[in-house]
Amino acid sequence: MVDADANSRGGGRSDVTRLLDAAGAGDARASAELLPLVYEELQALARSFMAKEGAAHTLQPTALVHEAYLRLVGDGSTWDNRGHFFVAAATAMRRILIDRARQRHRLKRGGNRRRVELADAALATEPESEDLLALEQALARLEAKDPRKGQVVMLRYFAGLSNEETATVLGVSLATVKNDWAFARAWLHRELSADDGDGA
Repeated sequence: MVDADANSRGGGRSDVTRLLDAAGAGDARASAELLPLVYEELQALARSFMAKEGAAHTLQPTALVHEAYLRLVGDGSTWDNRGHFFVAAATAMRRILIDRARQRHRLKRGGNRRRVELADAALATEPESEDLLALEQALARLEAKDPRKGQVVMLRYFAGLSNEETATVLGVSLATVKNDWAFARAWLHRELSADDGDGA
């Protein structure tokens, strides 16, 4: 997935890093050259996100990739390395889907909230809008408290990466990812349970 062969599609890591730097500096030509080199990996991220959308989704993985990519290269951001870029890409996709959940929530107020389970892999279907928004609020609190643990949740739960892939993207040990994931799941479970109690 994110740890694809560095030379796939004719682009090595040095090419991607150079183009990331140039695209982040606003070079439109670099942005156009970069997309084919990272497209397969972005598609893999998008497919993982969209697996949670269920059969009724209207946004396709390709559309999610393009919308996220336009956000990434259009906001003047710079990336320290390839891993940082893919964290940013996953974050952009998450924000797009959260925006969609907020829209659906506005259109469909009410309904019973269900508990969101933070399983070891990404969910097979997307939670209800209310559940996803509650998770997003709890995750924002976790990110404020410990940004790395927030990134682990985003990559493991939202992007569906394995522990090994998450460790590669974040540049940390496998043990660190396992510990962060265990802590974050327990912390978010407590936060979401408290939110349910507040709403009762």
